[in-house]
Amino acid sequence: MTLNARDAKRRRLLLAMMGTGLGASAILRQAAAQDLVPGEQGVRRVDGDVRINGERAALGVPVRPGDVVTTGSNAYAMFVVGRDAYLVRESSRLVLEGQALLVSSLRLFTGKLLSVFGRSDARRRLVTGTATIGIRGTGGYLEAEPDRTYFCLCYGVADIAPNDRPEAREIYSSRHHEAPKFIYGDGRVAMMESAPMFNHTDAELVMLESFVGRKPPQPFLDRLGQY
Repeated sequence: MTLNARDAKRRRLLLAMMGTGLGASAILRQAAAQDLVPGEQGVRRVDGDVRINGERAALGVPVRPGDVVTTGSNAYAMFVVGRDAYLVRESSRLVLEGQALLVSSLRLFTGKLLSVFGRSDARRRLVTGTATIGIRGTGGYLEAEPDRTYFCLCYGVADIAPNDRPEAREIYSSRHHEAPKFIYGDGRVAMMESAPMFNHTDAELVMLESFVGRKPPQPFLDRLGQY
């Protein structure tokens, strides 16, 4: 089987798993059957017009702090940097900051990003035009628009603050998507408000964690009833 054919097969598997509600253990078994190597660095999935520093992305291409990742319409990329894994959806512009294989900040100028992070003593931040989010041992989903950020703390701990009103920061934890939020930057009185959970799935989180040889935290799995 050629590389392109094998990648197409894996992509079909991933899309099928995202849409069928497979349990975490089933996803991990099928991922293993497709020769997904835990901890393998760089681009793990790519479809459509995805560029790293302006160059077309391909399977296995490394992604490091200092890189700029952009995706076109109907494109996406999954990649691993150190002990973290990412899914960048369509029409996104993402800048990674840090050193070596440790990402200290992710700046999402526009678009959509699902991330899972390994535990680290280093400060980690997600930054958009309207919000700055500190994270620790976290899975989270982020959408950036000019005047609004959407953030779902899928599991873990986050310290979230509107850029225009940092004193309104909140520190909270989540086990299973309990408290998604909108964070605004248009001068309104209430800079943060509750939001629904949308545009990301448990299957995607399990798949990203499998790229780095992990499972989501046990409380997340207990909530899912998968183990």
